[in-house]
Amino acid sequence: MRVLWRVGFVVQALCVLGVMQASAGLAAEPPPGPPELRLSLHDAIQASINNNVNVRLLKERIAAAQSAANTSLGAMLPNVSGYLNGRSQTVNLAAFGFPPDRLGGLGLSRSVTDPFEVYDARASLVQNLFSLSLIQRWRAAKTGVEVATLEAEVAKRDVMATVGLLYMEALRADEAVKARRADLELSQQLLKLAQDRKVAGVATGLDVTREEVQLENTRQRLLVAQNDQESTRLNVIRALGIDFDVHMILTDTLTFVEVVHEKPEQALAVAQENRAELKAQANRQRLASLSHSSVASERVPSLSLNGDYGWIGIKPDEAPATRTLGITLSVPIFDGGQREGRISETRSRVRQESIRMKDVSDQVSLEVRNALLTLESSTQQVAVSQKGFDLALKELAFARDRFAAGLATNIEVTNAQTSVARARDNVIEALFRFNASRINLARAKGELEKVF
Repeated sequence: MRVLWRVGFVVQALCVLGVMQASAGLAAEPPPGPPELRLSLHDAIQASINNNVNVRLLKERIAAAQSAANTSLGAMLPNVSGYLNGRSQTVNLAAFGFPPDRLGGLGLSRSVTDPFEVYDARASLVQNLFSLSLIQRWRAAKTGVEVATLEAEVAKRDVMATVGLLYMEALRADEAVKARRADLELSQQLLKLAQDRKVAGVATGLDVTREEVQLENTRQRLLVAQNDQESTRLNVIRALGIDFDVHMILTDTLTFVEVVHEKPEQALAVAQENRAELKAQANRQRLASLSHSSVASERVPSLSLNGDYGWIGIKPDEAPATRTLGITLSVPIFDGGQREGRISETRSRVRQESIRMKDVSDQVSLEVRNALLTLESSTQQVAVSQKGFDLALKELAFARDRFAAGLATNIEVTNAQTSVARARDNVIEALFRFNASRINLARAKGELEKVF
């Protein structure tokens, strides 16, 4: 029995140990990381069309405008209603011109009748045959749908351009991190060179300390660049309207491509043809004009058809059919000046929209001209910054050789190192401005979909 008890105890202990080891193994497994999202510039711009909050809100405005147009149309269509009524009532005949002295001749002893029942089932119809005000109001509502649609298009293109620029800022942050890591690697190499020169008796402790300071400054700039990198990615995610818990990888890079420079007249002609802002403002003018016409048309007489058909009687099974059919001509005469006040108000809105049309046209022209100037300037900046970077590398090589040969202190090296870091930043900034100006020009011309 003791042997069996010991065997059972050992088996239980092994089972418990196995469970503990399995639990420890599960606990040692790293938790799953956030999902990975590989995103190109084209994908980011396309995703912004469907996910961005502003675009989705403006789509709802289109639906609301369409509902308003349907409401205006319903005012010109037949309006049919029906009711079923059953009631028990008494009537004071004196109120209908029957004096008490005449009630006796009718066989009545008092003016209030005995209770009686009335049953009435009826359907009624109202149809506007002609109302110029309602017609103009419906046309204005349809134009309001077009305005809402064009405003949604404007918002969509603004969001596309914004996401494109945010994507470029994220690429710039990526390049800045790469640049700071290259600076860090260079600082480590130069620090080792200074330490070797000190061991060889060529350099001093000040040279080593100077490089150590340069190395720590570079590490500090790397930390700042990494923080900016994460911040720009969060801005892209927010603009796309997706979950923040995602690991975003940008598949594009800041590059320079050859562009065809065009004259302002050509770009302006394209913008006048494509910009949704101009089309939207033209429709706003038309909407204001139709609204004014709708109010002014209230002076015109309107014609409507009214009718009803049903059964009425004191018993449901003995109720005869009755009907009413008529045409109503409404002639507005005087409403205390309210109509004239609304006419003046809508006339002012027409003038306001005309003024805004000039402002929108000027704004489009300004955006196109500024985008062309910025693109030309940034193209030149790319070439200049690249040349400056090459010269900075050459200066660093000369200073490094002089310091290694013991012909100078490492002050020249640290100065050249700073020039290289600044030149790297100039190249990154020039490429960012170049690509951003391409997006701005495409947005100004209304061709963002064609370019990206």
